[in-house]
Amino acid sequence: MNTKSQFSHFSFFSKGMMDGIPIALGYLSVSFGFGITAVRADLSVLTATVISLCNLTSAGQAAGVAIMAAGGSFVEMALTQLVINLRYGLMSLSLSQKLNESFNTPRRLLVSYGITDEIFAMASSKEGKLSPYYMYGLILIAALCWTLGTFLGATAGQLLPASLTSAMGLMLYAMFIAIIIPPAKKSRSVMAVVITAALFGLLFRYGLPWVTSGFAIILSAVAAATVGALVFPVEEEAQTEGDAA
Repeated sequence: MNTKSQFSHFSFFSKGMMDGIPIALGYLSVSFGFGITAVRADLSVLTATVISLCNLTSAGQAAGVAIMAAGGSFVEMALTQLVINLRYGLMSLSLSQKLNESFNTPRRLLVSYGITDEIFAMASSKEGKLSPYYMYGLILIAALCWTLGTFLGATAGQLLPASLTSAMGLMLYAMFIAIIIPPAKKSRSVMAVVITAALFGLLFRYGLPWVTSGFAIILSAVAAATVGALVFPVEEEAQTEGDAA
């Protein structure tokens, strides 16, 4: 590899790191809340940190810890993660159209580890084809801060008073609310799906308490998506005519 190529790779990597700083800072604070949640579920600091290092999915990790705390089965865990994280597969398929020709299969597999909502949005917004080294930098800083935040939160969860950790544990749920409120305010269909999911969650929590938390998440998500698809179907013909015009 010549010096020019090395400089080019380093330049792309550095650019990815710089673009990833805002994402990393957000991940640091949110994963801090996950770390507290994990130790409150009787997981060790090491276990919580390894979970964040290997998964990089806030909603999936939160649901996974809840299932573990409730003594759920592997089937519940697998189905829950499939439902929650299925969107990452769709994001990866979309992002694959922007990868340059140097993305071979090993590099695609490596980058697939770090495709999250925020990283997908950042990578998709860039003009032109994406270099693997840009994606390495973007993912690395985000993953490091996500893991570091979890470690700090889990450590703090073992040292701080229970009253304070309980309050700080709400950070993760505040993030979920912050994610769904803006699109729900703009779209009636999103609002309907959010309300439907919440109602089904209450049904399973208070009306059908014998349904485990894992299956309750799965059934609520599927039911809400079904209601949204039936009540607010996508008018494909109208869209096609509009595009043609």
